[in-house]
Amino acid sequence: MDITPQEFPLNLPGGFSGNEATKAADPLHARALVLTDGTTTLALVVVDNLGLAPETIEEAKTLAAKATGLRADHMLIASTHTHSAPVSNGTQGPALAYRKLLIEGIAQAITKAHAALKPASLGVGVQPLPEEVFNRRWFLKPGKMQANPFGQMDTVKMNPGNSPDVLDRPAGPVDPDITVISVRDAKNKPLALFANYALHYVGGVPAGTVSADYFGEFARLMPNRLRAGSDFIAMMANGASGDINNIAFGMIRPPREPFEQIRIVAGKAADAAFFAAARAEYRNDAQLAMVEREVTLSYRKPSEQQIKHAKEVLAITDEAELAKLPRLADHYARRTLTAAERPGSVTVTIQAIRIGDFCIVGIPFETFVEIGLDLKKRSPFARTMVIGLANGRHGYLPTPEQHRLGGYETWLGTNYVQEDASVILSDQLVEMMKQIAPKK
Repeated sequence: MDITPQEFPLNLPGGFSGNEATKAADPLHARALVLTDGTTTLALVVVDNLGLAPETIEEAKTLAAKATGLRADHMLIASTHTHSAPVSNGTQGPALAYRKLLIEGIAQAITKAHAALKPASLGVGVQPLPEEVFNRRWFLKPGKMQANPFGQMDTVKMNPGNSPDVLDRPAGPVDPDITVISVRDAKNKPLALFANYALHYVGGVPAGTVSADYFGEFARLMPNRLRAGSDFIAMMANGASGDINNIAFGMIRPPREPFEQIRIVAGKAADAAFFAAARAEYRNDAQLAMVEREVTLSYRKPSEQQIKHAKEVLAITDEAELAKLPRLADHYARRTLTAAERPGSVTVTIQAIRIGDFCIVGIPFETFVEIGLDLKKRSPFARTMVIGLANGRHGYLPTPEQHRLGGYETWLGTNYVQEDASVILSDQLVEMMKQIAPKK
């Protein structure tokens, strides 16, 4: 379903400076794949959005459940994390109109997919695409680290630039694999393709412009790659990529025109998905299962000293004194005070889905790649797909080890929940995978 906004201006929430959109360069979509084995029916949905608010998702699930009879806890609704899409929970004007369009579009995508159920076979394939994923957290050479917004020194830095005089080594790994679920109809004709790649958005979109980023371009290219018909649907979900982006640190790329890097990455991803689908082993008797859990996590709270420091920063009005502050000090002072006003805890939704001997897990965070790799390693399934920003967005999810290194994704105000949240959620997901795994 086309969910491109029709009314402007709209706030695009990515980044620290205001970015008000006045036009759309390419369409945004909600794309749905519904599967049934005759006993269990489930929906996998990918939405072109930075990170859908949990309450927006719940409204869409309620609408779709009413229209189809599908269980709301058998729907996974994930965001692509394009930084060029409007907020999902606006309350007035064009933003409120967009929220209504978004909710109805998601529900209609599920409803249309459910109405189009037909006999099919399904295969899972994997193809590496290592040259477009880069860990964005780096150790720097001695003396090159600058104070963070709180006036403290981190051990690693996000997006450190390309200077050889500054860079030492990446602070974490990457996951190079594109994993696909390829669906064919009874005549072996391509019907759908659901892909997953551990890569943040690409960017290079002009300010003030709505775009689906490489996720949308990938979906546009795939019908030609597979020589599919007009009823074919492709979608790309965001993997465990909280610390992964498309910036080649330590290397220099030629300058790109707007959208050029998006097209490059999407084209390579479409090629990789083609090969993954071609090598998949297809079967029409895959057993389905799905489990969902709600997990309560503690919100991080600032100390009295941190609150005092934040108030002192925000009280400064002298331009010369403001210039002495670390970059983003005022932003994170405000975020510190916001964190102090949060309730004690938040309940998040995690999911595990069985499709034959393949598993999908959904996590409602910008999930670090280490967590995705760990879940794949610990999974009892032959292959596992990890989808980030599934059923909500609750900030970044680093590992405890990465928390100790500091950096943007671990700062109070960027990371919202307790520092061992990744351990709690991973252990729960492994339990859930074991619960639905094929019996040996």
